[in-house]
Amino acid sequence: MTIITLTTDFGTGDHEAGVLKGVIWRIAPHVQIADLSHDITPHNILQAALLLWRATPYFPVGTIHMAVIDPGVGTSRRGIAAHLGSQYFVGPDNGLLSLLLARAEANNENLSIVHLDQPKYWLPEVSKVFHGRDIFAPIAAHLASGIPLSSLGTSIDDPVRIQFPVPTRTRKGWLGQVIHIDHFGNLSTNLNSSHLKPLKEVMIKIKGEQIAGLVSTFGERPAGTLVALLDSSATLAISVVNGSAAQVLNAGVGDEIEVLDA
Repeated sequence: MTIITLTTDFGTGDHEAGVLKGVIWRIAPHVQIADLSHDITPHNILQAALLLWRATPYFPVGTIHMAVIDPGVGTSRRGIAAHLGSQYFVGPDNGLLSLLLARAEANNENLSIVHLDQPKYWLPEVSKVFHGRDIFAPIAAHLASGIPLSSLGTSIDDPVRIQFPVPTRTRKGWLGQVIHIDHFGNLSTNLNSSHLKPLKEVMIKIKGEQIAGLVSTFGERPAGTLVALLDSSATLAISVVNGSAAQVLNAGVGDEIEVLDA
């Protein structure tokens, strides 16, 4: 069984997301396709990079992940495919793989990247505005059909990387920021368990509010309570029990969060 996952900012109300599947199945009818998300905020490369970093480790060895958040479609930006660790990735060379590259390097995993410069593996006609359909979906399907990565393009070692916001160490703790807001209004930050572990008693400040300590589950506090906890990715998150922290705090991506050793 071969799996191809799809991550786009196309939404599901138009034809684009469905067309990707049609192109893949015409080339590789045996493939199973999984939708990671088609609800990435339009053109939000950082959001998609974070989603891929969190989700892809849970897929089987050999899974092919196609990501199309592509504000530079039709320009000179490259298309790439990569073998990182035990999985494959296909998409525009605009920083989507930044966090995955960093993880592969940190873990000394396999890392091979090619520039997709072999048109014989694309659709015969290539639009200036829909490379997801005309280049990336066919490439993913050919990979799934056994075409080696090395046949799909020329090896490169200079993929585009985006700057990921890094927490700052302060005299009393850490200064971080909100990097994602999920469907429930939970605020995900760029702080994680490794930042908090050395602190004895945690005090968190965000948007003029203070939160003393962490909870382990939402159920530890009454509905409507503002809480801090480590989410399923061991990332510090700010939540409101049975509510939306984004709404209660009027918070957005980029807002500062301060963690102090109380």
